[in-house]
Amino acid sequence: MDEYSRFVDWDKMDVSAQSQDMKELSCTEFQELKHLARQGYWAKNHCLRAKVYHKLISSIPCRTVTPDANVYRDIVVKIVGKRSSSSLPLPEFVDNSLVPTYCLNAEGVGAVRKIILCIANQFPDISFCPALPAVIALLLHYSKDEAECFEQVCRILACNDPSKRLIDQTFLAFESSCMTFGDLVNKYCQAAHKLMVAVSEDVLEVYSDWQRWLFGELPMAYVARVFDVFLVEGYKVLYRVALALLKFFHKVRAGQPMESDSIQQDIRAFVRDIAKSVTPERLLEKAFAIRLFSRKEIQLLQMANEKALQQKGITVKQKSLAPPKRQNVHLAVHAENFKSEIVSVKEMRDIWSWIPERFALCQPLLLFTTLEHGCSLSRFYSHSEGHEPTLLLIKTTAKEVCGAYLSTDWSERRRGGNKLSFFGTGECFVFRLQPEVERYEWVIIKHPELATAGPETENHSSPAPSTLSSGSGPSEPSDRLSPFLSARHFNLPSKTASMFMAGSSECIIVGGGDGQALYLDADLNHGRTSHCNTFNNQPLCSENFQISVLEVWGFRDTMNG
Repeated sequence: MDEYSRFVDWDKMDVSAQSQDMKELSCTEFQELKHLARQGYWAKNHCLRAKVYHKLISSIPCRTVTPDANVYRDIVVKIVGKRSSSSLPLPEFVDNSLVPTYCLNAEGVGAVRKIILCIANQFPDISFCPALPAVIALLLHYSKDEAECFEQVCRILACNDPSKRLIDQTFLAFESSCMTFGDLVNKYCQAAHKLMVAVSEDVLEVYSDWQRWLFGELPMAYVARVFDVFLVEGYKVLYRVALALLKFFHKVRAGQPMESDSIQQDIRAFVRDIAKSVTPERLLEKAFAIRLFSRKEIQLLQMANEKALQQKGITVKQKSLAPPKRQNVHLAVHAENFKSEIVSVKEMRDIWSWIPERFALCQPLLLFTTLEHGCSLSRFYSHSEGHEPTLLLIKTTAKEVCGAYLSTDWSERRRGGNKLSFFGTGECFVFRLQPEVERYEWVIIKHPELATAGPETENHSSPAPSTLSSGSGPSEPSDRLSPFLSARHFNLPSKTASMFMAGSSECIIVGGGDGQALYLDADLNHGRTSHCNTFNNQPLCSENFQISVLEVWGFRDTMNG
């Protein structure tokens, strides 16, 4: 059909979706390109899409010495020799990934392996890149020859713009991206996450499949539309689309029996057959409808997860016949080593599924319990300080169970002097386990309109009872491992900046999730709750309650003893 048809099997391509009207793309402004990509401007003309890809990839800032088409022509014969393309071994760094054929003809299928081997020769620093075969296979549809495809893939791999993240090329980057995806699912797809926790023994393993959904399972028409936007907007598009896939999977499959013995296999099958339920346009529409999803958040999450993996010494894939599986959110809580007077092992595992992924390899460590350490608030602080994050669990005399995940060390309370001042990050949340399970996010994160509202609305968003006064949060930047949801990244007003946890010699205040808040008296015997009726939430527990047992749990790093 055109000069970019050498590797295409047109019997497999949806020719009816191809428009013969030749369009041009002359714009260079990012916003306009972004609009056209999302709109599918070049999606229905094969030749135009090929030229747009060439233009977008040529504009990627790269290392000074980046292999080009001429390099490929020089090395391909030496590397491949006279071997049959179908028998060429794949390099270890693709991790036995699927090599999708999409709509390639026989020549194209063989060319994928040849290009991969030549890239392995030119990029010895690549240690883990399972998405590479799919990217090469896709770009071959829009390349004049193998050399041109090789050059385009090399430019994507050699990108040296620190603000751009394109394809993971190390095990550390890949593994942290899987953890980051898990964090994002936990925040943006809570219903789907709840399903994963219920049916999967290894939630992290399910989420580690997210790039395979995009580069391996998605049909050609879908992955090409995703790639259109990815080349313009970058890595965050991949997260958005993967989240949308999970949302649609949950919507279609919720309440239905599993089709296989593995939720992983069910999701893969759903993505392969996605055309039965979702169009490419609807998938992208869903992906970009997710609110408060920023590149900054992804970058900070990725950095935090990479740092956590480095601290645990997990930077390369284990080379063995049966590499040890990463511990998961369920197995981290070992039944034989866990004992609580408030929650069961199953309930603790449910809580563990809500915490940030980088702490999923840790085990719960009991720091303080009123049954053993008494009801002294000063003793509560002395046992809890030096631990970050911590988990607060409360059981009332009415057998209600509630608690909070607290991201920040209680020692931060001293920054306010004798004044009760709030601190913490948006990763904090409060929850209820009995009589019903419910988790409440930080009110400002879930309802951003409160951040720019007037003083009256700000008062509603305060987690503290209205009779309490508070100082502003710490003003100096934090160097915590998990600052990504702290208020300064959302430009929130100072009054609501850090209002989640506070402590003094007289009381403890924890709250903010949809207006839910806990207030504990100095003797740790009594407490009360505050909640905002605006969002029609059930309170965490009785408005005024008596504490039966209170526990504080830390996170023990099992990888480093």
